[in-house]
Amino acid sequence: MTMADRRAIPPTRLPSFLREKKINLRTLHDIKTVMRDRILATVCEEAKCPNRTECFSHGTATFLAMGDVCTRSCGFCEIAKGRPRPLDPDEPEKIADAARGLGLRHVVVTSVDRDDLSDGGALHFVRIIEALRKNLPGATIEVLTPDFRGDPQAADLVADARPDIFNHNLETVPRLYRRVRAGSDYRRSLSLLARVKNRRMELTTKSGIMVGLGETRTEVLEVMDDMRSAGVDIMTIGQYLRPSRDRLPVVEYVHPDRFREFESAGRGKGFRHVFAGPFVRSSYRAEEALWDSSKTAGNQTA
Repeated sequence: MTMADRRAIPPTRLPSFLREKKINLRTLHDIKTVMRDRILATVCEEAKCPNRTECFSHGTATFLAMGDVCTRSCGFCEIAKGRPRPLDPDEPEKIADAARGLGLRHVVVTSVDRDDLSDGGALHFVRIIEALRKNLPGATIEVLTPDFRGDPQAADLVADARPDIFNHNLETVPRLYRRVRAGSDYRRSLSLLARVKNRRMELTTKSGIMVGLGETRTEVLEVMDDMRSAGVDIMTIGQYLRPSRDRLPVVEYVHPDRFREFESAGRGKGFRHVFAGPFVRSSYRAEEALWDSSKTAGNQTA
């Protein structure tokens, strides 16, 4: 394919490779019933993730903890901004109970930004991890955390709870931060990832970005280098899709060929896994990455 064939696709025309995936409505109904009974939410549903039934069928779901109101207002995110409600002290047990009820093998927990809390919600993450370990001992756990405003003690608290994967997304390239991630800082997020890896070398660390917001290929490759310098093991790269007219517009629909180029480049830079594609999201095939890693370790031991 020539460079001309890979040029930006006008964002006003949705390309064929971004047609909505087929959704298994029965599976979605079952998930929603369990979540409603426990007054919980999954970010899979809140964000209408195109992979949601695929992940559910593989025993994976992403819980949205600490409420549905965020203290920040990122340009890409549809979650409401405002003053969040107080934390629900029973939420860790509710999440663990729901995960057990759904028979999950890999549990992902994320949250809104809670800058109103002194620790950014770090202790709440720890309590969720502890509840999951107690109620679902056979499951693996992934946390997708906010930046805790750069508080090193908060990062240490979650790292010391030893989730199987510690994920914190950079989301975009440094040049676009002011527009895409207002209230966040690229270097602060990188420092968080590096600190977690340095403190707990055995933890699998992970980060991801969206493309289609106006970044260049060179900028994406530079972000990859920064992630590797911070010790990040797994990277995800997906297409930004505008959730509503109030959010940032799509600048470019990135062709699958370029995603394949990014995946190849990432492998060459030393990432354990790179998941790149139009529909890739933060927790996409997360359980597969862990399984592959343990299998590799077993082979090396043998």
